[in-house]
Amino acid sequence: MPRAGLAAASVTEAGAKLADEVGLDQLSMGLLAQRLGVKTPSLYKHVESQADLLHRIAILAMTELGDALRDATQGRARTDALTAAARAMRRFVKEHPGRYAAGNGARPTGPDDPLIPAGDRLLASLSAVLRGYQLDPSQEIHALRMLRSTLHGFATLEVAHGFRIDTDVDESFAWMIALIDHGLQSTPQLT
Repeated sequence: MPRAGLAAASVTEAGAKLADEVGLDQLSMGLLAQRLGVKTPSLYKHVESQADLLHRIAILAMTELGDALRDATQGRARTDALTAAARAMRRFVKEHPGRYAAGNGARPTGPDDPLIPAGDRLLASLSAVLRGYQLDPSQEIHALRMLRSTLHGFATLEVAHGFRIDTDVDESFAWMIALIDHGLQSTPQLT
């Protein structure tokens, strides 16, 4: 009989919180069971395996990040939307490094996998930012990949304490956004 108060969603949320605290690579079913005050086998009544747990955390992360980006950019365009999206993504990665890592490394298990719409939600939010720049359609996918990889790279390096030069990281972040904005404004646009 499953423990009262535990369900797949609550186990997933607890796993995501624990991954944020200890790092995704340190998350284990045993550690999660200890956190929840249950024996490890009890978790398998709610999730099939550690792989299933990680996949569920990935779906949660992609959904949350997509929502954070959407909420931050709603009603904004061009530079304002870009800045808001960049800040939202940076904040999410800093606050949720474990779940972000799970989302970043996950692959869909099939055509009905909830990871697909969660990932689409995230990409739709970034695509909405780019629409304000009225890019030529042939440039949109390249711009989307550039934006996502640049924001990902900065945020994950920051979380990993990869910036060791004695220059203000916030200044570097603002400089990066300005450079991206300038580049997007210089890219071929619809005529």
